[in-house]
Formats: sequence, C-alpha cells, structure tokens
Amino acid sequence: MAGLTSGGPNVDVSLLYELNGVARQAPSWLDRAVSLAGEYGILLALVLLVLWCWRGVRRQDEATAVESFAALVWAPLGAGLALLVNAPLREFVGRPRPFRQHEGLQVLDPGPGIGLAKSDFSFVSDHATLAMALGVGLFVANRKLGLIGIGLALAEGLCRVYMGLHYPTDVIGGFALGTAVVLVLAPLAMALLNPVVRAVAGSPRVGWLVRAKGRALPRPVGLAQPQTPPAERRTHDNDLAA
Repeated sequence: MAGLTSGGPNVDVSLLYELNGVARQAPSWLDRAVSLAGEYGILLALVLLVLWCWRGVRRQDEATAVESFAALVWAPLGAGLALLVNAPLREFVGRPRPFRQHEGLQVLDPGPGIGLAKSDFSFVSDHATLAMALGVGLFVANRKLGLIGIGLALAEGLCRVYMGLHYPTDVIGGFALGTAVVLVLAPLAMALLNPVVRAVAGSPRVGWLVRAKGRALPRPVGLAQPQTPPAERRTHDNDLAA
C-alpha cells in the first residue's frame, strides 16, 4: 500500500507523464475528443455492442440463444458487481489522484461530471473496471464481439491515463478486477440465470426477448411427434403410387 499512496513506482509515474504529455502537445480538438471518449463515448459504445450482440443472439437456435442471452445478461450484472467491489477497495487503498501529487499534468475536463471524480481516490479506475467487465462478459456470450469489447476497454484505460486522472496501475487494477469478478462468478451466474432465461424464452408475452419471432421452442423430450407405423406407411405409399 505504501507504494500506491506515495505515488506509485517510478515506472508508473513516468508512463503517466509520457501519455499525459501527448495531451499537452496535441490540438485542443483531439484532447476534447479523447476526454469525451474516455468519460462517456467508449462506455456507450460497449453498451451498443451488447445490444448488437443481443440482436444476433435472438436469431440463434433456442438452446444456444438461452445460454448466450444468459451470458449477455451477466455482462452488465457482473460489471455492476465489480463496481460495488471497487467502492470499499478504493477507500481502503486511499490513493490520491495523480494531479494531486504531481505537478505539470494536464487534466482534461470533458464536463461537470468529471469534477466530482476529481475529489475521490484513484485506485482502481471505475471506468477501466466497468469497461473491462463489460468486454469480458461480452466475450463469454460472443467471442468475436467480445474481442472488440476488450479492445474498447483497453482504449478506455489509455484515455483515462491520457486525461491525467489515473496512474497506469489504476487502469491495470481495474482491468484485473473487472475480469476476475466476471469470470470467477460466471459459472454460478450461468447456473442461476439459465433457468430464468429459459422460462422467459417459453413465455408467449416476453419470449421475444430471447428468440426472434417465428423461432419455435425445442420440442421437450418425450413429446416428439409420433411416428407412423410401418404397415400404415406402406399402405399410404401404395395409395400415392396408385
């Protein structure tokens, strides 16, 4: 804890100055774009990616759709749980934000909401935790879209350091926390969510949430369509031939 509260290792601080130093030389429009992306844009893109994945999930066969939809529900739930875990962790570590300990940083302020963030602690990054939890949760549901989500989460972390609001280790800690919460609790979450999602899929009112219109539920075991006896089938075939 001492290394964190005293400003972190030298490599941590040097990386902070290098990334944030780009902001001092970049045009104002680029700083504005990065700050908006780091504060709102990338998280919004992740939410849209989850919705796009949901659109594809509804077109899958029923068994696959239930599992994928349950994983997709777990993505935001796991992200929210990771943020809850982070709340006491930030207070316990108590690491001040870098601009409170180091001079010469350019802190990018995209709006009034960020002013509240400047008054709290730095480790670990809420934005990095939330972004990576969503990305990893999306990966559980859909590998291809999940890789895109993880890439967006990495970009989120870079933006937060570029903005002068976090040390690199704050971001790495957020990535680790978001990933751990989502993956470690995924088996339990799937065991609880799968029956609920299957019940929703079988509902005539809200089944559209899981399956697209026209996608029928699989026929339960034991209720398969009765087979025509061989004798009757031969008689039927002879009638058709006549």
